[in-house]
Amino acid sequence: MVYRGSVRPFVNFDAKQDAEILHRAMKGLGTDEDVILMLVAARSNNQRQQIKAAYKTSYGKDLVGALKSELGGLFQNLVVALMTPPVSYDAALLHKAIKGVGTDDAALIEILASRSAARLRDLHEVYERDFGNKLEKDICSDTSGWYKRLLVILLQGRREEGVDEATVQKDAKDLYAAGEGKFGTDEEKFINILGNRSAEHLRQVFAAYRNLCGSDIEDSIEGETTGNLENLLLAVVKCTRSLPSFFAESLYKSMRRAGTDDDTLMRIAVSRSEEDMLDIAACFKERYGTSLHNAVQEDTSGAYQKCLLYLCGPKD
Repeated sequence: MVYRGSVRPFVNFDAKQDAEILHRAMKGLGTDEDVILMLVAARSNNQRQQIKAAYKTSYGKDLVGALKSELGGLFQNLVVALMTPPVSYDAALLHKAIKGVGTDDAALIEILASRSAARLRDLHEVYERDFGNKLEKDICSDTSGWYKRLLVILLQGRREEGVDEATVQKDAKDLYAAGEGKFGTDEEKFINILGNRSAEHLRQVFAAYRNLCGSDIEDSIEGETTGNLENLLLAVVKCTRSLPSFFAESLYKSMRRAGTDDDTLMRIAVSRSEEDMLDIAACFKERYGTSLHNAVQEDTSGAYQKCLLYLCGPKD
């Protein structure tokens, strides 16, 4: 398997030496932000966890706490996110999304639509450990209706495996009958098929759907549903078709509005840096005619910008 992350494990890694470099960067008057960002962004998350342990052993202090006291603003948020284990980071994002003022549905939808089944199953345990509540219960208390139903189905991480050739055509016909083929919408049919079938199976269903009625499943979803349910169904379809394309579109939208959506920009940069950021950057350039590197450079500044650019991979 070809590695498609922009951040790779650092060769000749020495956790104790890195802890010492970070300590020196934060010692005395002023903080050397460039040293911090270059070191943190150039280490894998697993290596960052080892640096945290080495720092505690050498200096008797929590590294993340030390970084928080020395850094500020968006750069601080980005560095802290990078120092957090991936599942814990997702759990923290979900907790913030549903426990803050209002609900951050964009974060909720992105995480539950895009994460692997194994990651979603791990999230339950980590969320309860870190926040003392059950994730499903918290999501249910903050959402409602068919939107809540689909979130809960996705959260189980129990999609069927493989392709059931015998039901591809039936699923396509059922989706048509549930939406464009009737007055009103059978939301339950959309939710059960899109929430439970495997990605491979769904891609064949989408092709069969197009052959059946001459339009894409996205057109039906946009015509038959509204609000958060529509956004979640579309996210599931887009993630099924292509995760890199889904994230490229999200990044583009985060930087093409009045003010940058730094929460989305940071969330994707951190969570995809060791997954598929090189593919996301390639999709971004193909779809929007400019490099992800250039878009980030235009919309951000300072140490925050430098760190994001490193996470986004090569310039072109």
